[in-house]
Amino acid sequence: MPAPLPFLVYRDRIGAPSEIGFLRRQYIGFSKLHPVWIGRTVLPGARDIAEDVLRLGGDSPLGPLRRLLFRHAGLAPPINTPGLARVLHAQFARGGALALPLARALNLRMIITLHGGDVSKQKNWRGTVLAQRWPALVRETARFVCVSAAVAEIAAARGVPANKLTVLPIGVEIPDHPPAARPPTAHLFVGRFVEKKGILVIADAIRRLRAQGDTTPLVCVGDGPLRPVLEDLARDTQGVTLTGWLSPEAVRARMQDAVSLLVPSIIASGGDAEGLPSVIPEAMAQGCPVIGSDQGGIAEVIRHGQTGLLVAPGDAPALAEAMERMSREPGLRTSLSANAFAYAAEALNAQIQSEKLEALLLAASQAAG
Repeated sequence: MPAPLPFLVYRDRIGAPSEIGFLRRQYIGFSKLHPVWIGRTVLPGARDIAEDVLRLGGDSPLGPLRRLLFRHAGLAPPINTPGLARVLHAQFARGGALALPLARALNLRMIITLHGGDVSKQKNWRGTVLAQRWPALVRETARFVCVSAAVAEIAAARGVPANKLTVLPIGVEIPDHPPAARPPTAHLFVGRFVEKKGILVIADAIRRLRAQGDTTPLVCVGDGPLRPVLEDLARDTQGVTLTGWLSPEAVRARMQDAVSLLVPSIIASGGDAEGLPSVIPEAMAQGCPVIGSDQGGIAEVIRHGQTGLLVAPGDAPALAEAMERMSREPGLRTSLSANAFAYAAEALNAQIQSEKLEALLLAASQAAG
């Protein structure tokens, strides 16, 4: 079999802790193409995403100037990677906007994966590089890959033609067998501590549960600007633990022990909205029941009462009631766990989803001639 062809993947900041898992999984099924990541900022976690990572403009004394000219003037610096496939895969809408001059300079066709907040946030469309380059991006991009149908609807409203839209959820590695059932110990939240994740809703629900005498612990994995809200919650109520970011292995272990995974996402005040939170397929693959908001990509994979429970966005009493049900109805947990694992294995298998993405990239590369 011929060696895989290298191709560029653009992410402006490579290696953010909250992105490592789902960005890496997009390429695990590739056999004909090999991702070479490139961006202006390379964080320590970048090596957990891929072996081949380039800093745009290089690390020479000219690097900062080259990156500045790239960002503000669209001047693409030289790329010393011979034999590139004729396609560039950009992560997030802003990444596509920034990468447009690079794709033009190297004569590459571009495919962009849209994740949700990158197209829903209002601030992304006011005087930004995305707003400035969006019309050209819509014309010149070969395909917009959307992690959920809800994201595709937002992109369509922004003018992306239907024939350029593909819905392709990001998958998850599926164990050969469902994880062995273990006594549940706590409700679990995993993600950034930001408004759209429903942090305030979780805090309200926990206080309601404590007032009712429910002492089931809550473990919050992650970090972010709303950390003080959860620190106040931990100080004022018993059984709330903040762990910071954990390794993927540690998160999977927490999921196997969880009463439920909480994903009570909302549309934030600035329009920031979920696509399909990667933590949901991760939990389903570990047999962890999910309590999520009845909106967007969450409601596309969680079937209420079958693969998880859905509550109205922002409804703390409903979230508290669902959490209490999970704690007191072990039969419900067992049923949801089994169904969630089966659904993830069938519809969210990372190997299969990754192979589909590679086929899209190969088609675009071949169309480029």
